[in-house]
Amino acid sequence: MNRSAWLFLLCGTAVLAAEAVPPGFTDITPGPGLKGWHISQVNHHGNSTAWKVNQGVLTGTQDRKDNGGIVLTDTKYKDVEVYLEMNPDFGCDSGLFLRSNEKGEAYQVMLDYLPGGNMGGVYGEGLQGVRAQTADWEKHWKKGEWNSIRARIEGPTPHIQVWMNGDQITDWTDTANHTAGGAEDGMIALQIHGGSRCTPDLYHRFRNVAVKELH
Repeated sequence: MNRSAWLFLLCGTAVLAAEAVPPGFTDITPGPGLKGWHISQVNHHGNSTAWKVNQGVLTGTQDRKDNGGIVLTDTKYKDVEVYLEMNPDFGCDSGLFLRSNEKGEAYQVMLDYLPGGNMGGVYGEGLQGVRAQTADWEKHWKKGEWNSIRARIEGPTPHIQVWMNGDQITDWTDTANHTAGGAEDGMIALQIHGGSRCTPDLYHRFRNVAVKELH
């Protein structure tokens, strides 16, 4: 293949990726830089600065051993559906946070791509009284490829649904609103776990991050 043909295919791939945001969603992928997002300085997993955006792909890792952290939207959302595509290295623990505060106290859609981990279940990150809900995800996951996640949260008593590559894997309603301070809105965040559950040579990759506000 000559160089011109290679560039054509490369550009075509980029266009297809940009068109992957579903109709009705607004693209909020960070960039340039982390525009529209910011790194938490008060998250207990750390304050890693190793969040980078290159050609529409957000990558995150520990910037030094044990130092993870979260990157949050500048905007708060109430009832919302989030779409993203991810292609992580195996062995890295992440999460999609919904209705998060600056500390990262939130409902977390688990993106724990490591031995014994769970993808697409729900967990109360720093929240009291939330019983973890695991998902049967492995038969829906495409190893070594880009995978789509859609997560929807709505209602004063949070109802959370999660789809992986178009298949619903979670449909869960909390017993009450357990968000910090009883908030009914919050930021969206992406996590790189601190400690030994992720290391500086493992990367999470996200693209086509998008939202649809429901009300």
